[in-house]
Amino acid sequence: MWRAEDLPGVVQTLLTPPPRPAAERYRHELKYLISYGEEAALETRMRPILQMDPHAGSGGYFIRSLYFDDYWHSAYEEKEAGVLLRKKYRIRIYDSSDRIIKLERKKKFGSWIYKEDAALTRAEFEKILAGEYAFLLQSEQNLCREFYYECVSQLLRPRVIVDYEREPWIMDDGTVRITFDKDVRAAVGRYDIFDKTLPALPVLEPGKLIMEVKFTEFLPGILRSLLPPASQEYTAVSKYVLCCDKTAYQHGFGYWQETGASPYDTPL
Repeated sequence: MWRAEDLPGVVQTLLTPPPRPAAERYRHELKYLISYGEEAALETRMRPILQMDPHAGSGGYFIRSLYFDDYWHSAYEEKEAGVLLRKKYRIRIYDSSDRIIKLERKKKFGSWIYKEDAALTRAEFEKILAGEYAFLLQSEQNLCREFYYECVSQLLRPRVIVDYEREPWIMDDGTVRITFDKDVRAAVGRYDIFDKTLPALPVLEPGKLIMEVKFTEFLPGILRSLLPPASQEYTAVSKYVLCCDKTAYQHGFGYWQETGASPYDTPL
């Protein structure tokens, strides 16, 4: 059985959860860039010990997320710089439906993540998109109030829409969740996540997908043996960064490509 405390030195530091309030429960997150052939082989081996998430329906579901960043593009820049402790905000829907609309904040510390969410209505989302944030301050949900302060004090604004198809597998031991995110793309044109006509640009090389492994405290040894070998492509890249890079032409693409600067060096 693989545990963080079994690893030496700096690796153990990165895998040790940060000090946190009692309500926050951090989880490990590992990402791999794999091929569709490797996914098929993994599914064959996973099937006897994991099951499809019952919320996935027949084969998975579609996820669309509107990501936010501040005036200084901190979420993007901190990810690119490898800052150990960082966060980002997004509004997420599933299968293009407004039945479930979540405002989410994802905190990351090394390979540890902590997610929190607050429910929104379609009308509340429309207000946020229109720049009307005052109602958030009156919300009973702490995350909504904190999001309000970020929007007002840090000029948090919509930055990019990220689309993909997700196939989730789960296992109770260690609260393990393995997902395959396919056809990752950046939707362009506007920030209305309910607009099904938005054109989208693929961000992964052909034949590739992102495998994510999330678990709390420990990863059972039988699952550890299923993961791609050490020689496989382990990646720390985020779908948000990939989609920001793909849509950088909207913020002066020619400039940053020629100079090597960040696509967000020039303020919007």
